[in-house]
Amino acid sequence: MRNFNENTITDAVLERIAGASDPRIKEVSEALVRHLHAFVREVRPSQKEWDYGIDFLTRTGHMCDDKRQEFILLSDALGVSMLVDAINHPVPEGATETTVLGPFFVQASPEKSNGEDISGPMEGDPMLVTGSVSSVDGRPLAGAVVDVWHSDDDGYYDVQQLDKIGDLAMRARFHTDQNGRFNFWSSSRPPIRSRMTARSATCWKSRAAIPGARRMCIS
Repeated sequence: MRNFNENTITDAVLERIAGASDPRIKEVSEALVRHLHAFVREVRPSQKEWDYGIDFLTRTGHMCDDKRQEFILLSDALGVSMLVDAINHPVPEGATETTVLGPFFVQASPEKSNGEDISGPMEGDPMLVTGSVSSVDGRPLAGAVVDVWHSDDDGYYDVQQLDKIGDLAMRARFHTDQNGRFNFWSSSRPPIRSRMTARSATCWKSRAAIPGARRMCIS
C-alpha cells in the first residue's frame, strides 16, 4: 500500500488520469486536479468546512429541475459564465462587450415589426424605445437581430408569472431597418436588457406627445 501525504496525492491522481483516451478530456482533467488541489492546500479547510461545501453543492443539485438550473446561477455568481463567454467571443476594440443572456432569456422570443407594442397583458406607463446598431467604424447595420426583454414595475419577468398573464410579454425579437435602427413600444419603466453588436448607451427623456409616456434611446 502506498503512503500518501498532501504533497504526493496530486501526482497519484494525475497518474490515474494519464491513460485517458481523449486528449482534451485528459488536458481538462489534469488541470482541474492541479488547480483544485492547489486551492485546498491554500485554504486548508477543516473537515467540517469541507463537509459544508459538499452539502452546499448537494443542496444546489437538489434545487435543479427541468425549468430551473441552479448550477448555472452559481457559475454566474462566481463570474465563471462571463469568463467563458469572454474567452469564446473576443470582440475588436470599440465593439460592445459580450455578456451572458441570463436566466430570463427565451430562445423562442416572438418576432415583431418595428413600431409594435410588446406589452401584451402587462400594464404600466407607455414607453417608447428607439435604438440603432452599427459596426465599430460607425456604419449602420441593416437586418441585425435585436432581442429585448424586461421586467414589470415589481421586477418580475413574464416567465415568472405565466400562470397569471397566460403568455410571453415585454419581450420580442426585432430586425434593424436599412438605417440600422429599431423601435418599439412597451409599458412600465424598468431597465431594458437588449442583445446588440454595437456600442450602446441609454437615455431617458419625457415625451410630451403622450401624457405620462417615457422615451428610452439605445444607440
